[in-house]
This record gives sequence, structure tokens and C-alpha cells, in this order.
Amino acid sequence: MHIVYPAVVSALLFSIGVYGVLARRNTILVLMSVELMLNAVNLNLVAFDVWLRDRLHGGQVLTLFVIVIAAAEVGIGLAIVLAVYRTRRTVDLDSLTTLTDPPGYPTTEEADDPQGPTPTPQAARKPPPTDAPSQTGQAPPQRGGSEALTERDGGDAPNPGDPGEATIQGGADGTTIHGGGATGTRGASRSGRPTP
Repeated sequence: MHIVYPAVVSALLFSIGVYGVLARRNTILVLMSVELMLNAVNLNLVAFDVWLRDRLHGGQVLTLFVIVIAAAEVGIGLAIVLAVYRTRRTVDLDSLTTLTDPPGYPTTEEADDPQGPTPTPQAARKPPPTDAPSQTGQAPPQRGGSEALTERDGGDAPNPGDPGEATIQGGADGTTIHGGGATGTRGASRSGRPTP
């Protein structure tokens, strides 16, 4: 047998594999194209081993090793593709540009913890913004709360020191919430709007 025939078939298989790797966006099809390229190399190894009449049959032995390694590579590759599909719900290569988890996806520690995620300690949380003047010398705008209630309604804001007044400071957005107690004073909601 002449060496040209298996070499041409091997070159065609390798070219089809390269086209599949470059043109396809599906991860599984890319893995199949890589396997096609490996099989083209295997065909070349066996063809040259037969053509050179090697007594040790090194090309055929190397082909067996490549087949075993390729089988392991396919198993690991498909496991990775399945893990990516479970987290991202896609195997499209264009949408898999980062290795980070999607927003809201639990970390490994949170997923393994039977009691759920642990709350963040108060010291580790981001502190609320301060009312200190900015570097330009201008005071920051007011965020609402009792000051905004005083300006809009024209009346007195609830005094947190009065008996019967409930005061909650340091809401999620840094506002102070005053609730009316026994005196019947109107308080401010979290957004700074008056509550009835």
C-alpha cells in the first residue's frame, strides 16, 4: 500500500477537525472535533509504522496509548461540560467567557451546609454612608428620614428622645426610621416618605 492514501485521508480528517473547532460554538461538538483530530494523528502513526516496516511497531503502540488518553480526555471533558451546563444552563462557548458563578448562585460552602448560608457578621458588613461633607466642600444631599419629613410637612419631626418613640438607625440604605408611639406622632418610612 502506498503512503499517500492514508496520509490524504488523515489530512482530510484533521482538516475537518480543525474546521469543527474553529467554526462550532457548541462545547460538545468542539470536543468531537478534537477527537477527530486525534484520530487523524492515530491513522498517520499506524500508516507510517506499516510503511517503514518497524520491527518494534512503535507507531501502533503509541496509537494505543493515544486512544486510552483520548478516552480519559472525553470522560473528563464531558464531566466538565455537564457541570458547566448545570450552573449556566448553556454549553455555548460564546456565553462562557468568565469562570465566575452567575449572580445569586450559592458557593460550595453554602451549598454543602445543611443549615443554609451563615449570616454575615455586623463588623464585616459595609458601613452606611456618612453625612460628612465631600471633598468639594459641599454637603451631601439628604437621604430622607426625619429631616425630609420636617421640610415637606412643615411640622416638627418626631423626637427620638421622647418616651414612647421607637427609633431604628442604620437601615439598609443608612436612613433613620422614627415610629410613632403613644403620642401618635407621624413617623417616616424607610424611603423617607411620611406614613399615616
